[in-house]
Amino acid sequence: VCSSDLMEAIAYYAYEASADLAAERGTYSSYKGSKWDRGLLPQDTIDLLEKERGVAVDVPRGGKMDWTPLRAKIAKQGMRNSNCLAIAPTATISNITATSPCIEPTYKNLFVKSNLSGEFIVLNPFLVKDLKARGLWDQDMIDNLKYFDGELKDIERIPADLKAKYLTAFDIDAKWILDAAARRQKWIDQAQSVNLWIKTPDLKTLSHMYRHAWHVGLKTTYYLRSLGASNIEKATVEKAPKAPKKEYTQEEKNACSIEAMRNGGTCEACQ
Repeated sequence: VCSSDLMEAIAYYAYEASADLAAERGTYSSYKGSKWDRGLLPQDTIDLLEKERGVAVDVPRGGKMDWTPLRAKIAKQGMRNSNCLAIAPTATISNITATSPCIEPTYKNLFVKSNLSGEFIVLNPFLVKDLKARGLWDQDMIDNLKYFDGELKDIERIPADLKAKYLTAFDIDAKWILDAAARRQKWIDQAQSVNLWIKTPDLKTLSHMYRHAWHVGLKTTYYLRSLGASNIEKATVEKAPKAPKKEYTQEEKNACSIEAMRNGGTCEACQ
């Protein structure tokens, strides 16, 4: 399922729920004259944007769901909410709940995150599961992941299909990230926080990134993240040394423990 299909379904049912609430509680105060009131749904506004610019917005039109009944419902009942959808990357929350960061590619398969509670290691749990299933999860693999900053391409023991499956944000062409965002964007009435990544700052590459974002009709981009020079230099060394094992105190182990929170504790990871 592509990002457009997923976002279309989310948008459809979110807008339908708002229309149902409007029938129950009334429309929001400034509904009259809004795009909703004029029969314009988010996907309709791409053509408006293209007309205003006088330049083509390179986004496929149309979807897979039948929007006719929902259009009729909104025309009859109105909308309870002026806006229903916005997407944030939720990187820190994903670290806490051991999921991928929403619409984002994985930042790295292993990295150290710092906040007011201190430093803690974030490890891609899906990669670990796949490596364990193939009998590849051992201390040597852990040491290599640490040494190569979670990048898989230089770890010979990892099969090619897993390297392709777990490409990180810095190794995915920004065009694909932007194209996926553009296909989501046409269903979203607000916007999404779309981060971009570049290993080393380069003006030509940056220009292409942001021009492409404009041409596919993105409403906004969020952070631009680059890698430190020290990380890049370290990854060129031929052999990874054995990394010393770090011992964590019980307090450090509980700093971001789901079990601790369930037992009445407080997670400090978002401070």
